[in-house]
Amino acid sequence: MELAELVARRPFPAAGLLLGLTRRCPLSCAHCSTGSGLFTRQEPDGRQLERFVRSFTEENRPDVVMLTGGEPLLLPALAERLSTLARIAGSRTALLSGMFFARSGALPGSRGGASRGRRRRSIPPAILRAIRSVDHFSASLDVHHEREVPRADVFRALHLVREEGVAVSLHLTGTGGSDPYLADLTRAVEKEFGGRVPCLVNEVRPFGRAASWARAARTGPDPEAASPCSMAAWPVVAFDGRVVACCNQDTVDRRPVPPHLDLGHIAEDDWGTVRRRALESPVLRMLRTVGPTHLAARYGSGPRPGSYCDGCRALGGDEAVAAGAQAVAGGAAGALLDMTAAMRGSREGAQGIVRRHGCAVYAPLVVAGGPAVPETDGRDLR
Repeated sequence: MELAELVARRPFPAAGLLLGLTRRCPLSCAHCSTGSGLFTRQEPDGRQLERFVRSFTEENRPDVVMLTGGEPLLLPALAERLSTLARIAGSRTALLSGMFFARSGALPGSRGGASRGRRRRSIPPAILRAIRSVDHFSASLDVHHEREVPRADVFRALHLVREEGVAVSLHLTGTGGSDPYLADLTRAVEKEFGGRVPCLVNEVRPFGRAASWARAARTGPDPEAASPCSMAAWPVVAFDGRVVACCNQDTVDRRPVPPHLDLGHIAEDDWGTVRRRALESPVLRMLRTVGPTHLAARYGSGPRPGSYCDGCRALGGDEAVAAGAQAVAGGAAGALLDMTAAMRGSREGAQGIVRRHGCAVYAPLVVAGGPAVPETDGRDLR
C-alpha cells in the first residue's frame, strides 16, 4: 500500500482507524505533539486493543489501520499481533515510527561487502517482524528527530525495509513552505531514493512540547464559507482507550472529550459500535461536510474565539447546533450528504488533501515518482 493510496482514503468516514499503542518514546524531540517520553506510561490495555481489533469482520472493518504512538515499536510484539489480526479481517495496516532503533550506527551501510542477510539482521528481530507484518511503514524525520537519529541512519534503515518488500514513506515536518531545512531534506531524500520514497510533509503544530514555541499553522477559515474537516473521518483510539472522532492532538489529549467527538471506549465497545456512531452522528456528518466554523455560524451562537479546532470542540455543549445538524444531516439524507462530501474530497486526490491539511508546497511529494517540487530557495510559494 503506497502512501498516496492511504492519504486518498482520508476523507471517507470510518475508512481508517488510528491505534495509539503507547505514549512512551525513547526520543525527546522538542516539537513532539504528544509530549511523549521514555518514562511515560500512558497506553491502552493491550488485551483490550486486541479484543477491539478482533471485533473486525470481513463485512465490517476499516480499510486502513494505522499503528502509532508515542513509539509503537517499543511494543513490537503487540504491533505485530494487531497488524496480523487486522489483516486477517481484510484491513491493510501501516505503522509510523520515530526510528529509534536505527541510531548510533547500528545498521551497516549498503556498501562495504555486507551480505543481504547480514543487513537484514541489523534491525532487531522483534522490530523486523513487526515491520514485516504491516503493509506500509513510515519513518518520521525532521530537524528535531535528526538531533537524535541522523538522517543517514534513517535512510539506511529504510533501504533495509524496502528490501523486505514493505512499502515505505517519510513523514517530514517543518515550519512551512519557506523552511530551508525542508528544502534541504527533500532534496536529500530525492538524491538518496530517486523519487521512489514518497513524503508526507506537515507543519509543526503548537501541541505537546511545541505548544510553547510553535506558531499556529493557518488562520481560521471564513465562517461564511464551507470548510469541510476530513480529520473528523477516522476514529482514534487514544492513550487511555477512549475512542475519539478526531486526530487533533489537543482533542485526543483533553478530558473530558466533547460529547460530539466521543465515540466510546475499547473496554466497552467493539468496532461495529464505534463505526456506527462515527457514521450516524449528524454533527460529525456536518463537520465533515461544511466544517465547524460554518456550522456554528449557521445554527449556533456564531464563530468562537480561538482556532478552527477550538471552535469545533466548543460545539459539544451547543444544543442549537445539535438540533440544526439533526434537521439537515439526520437519517438517509444525512448519510448521502456525508458520502457526497467524501467523494468530493477524494476527487482532489492525495495531493489535494495534503494541500489542505499539510504543507501545500510539498504536496506533490506524497506520490512516489510524482512531479518535482518547485525550487523554493527558502521562499514560501503558497
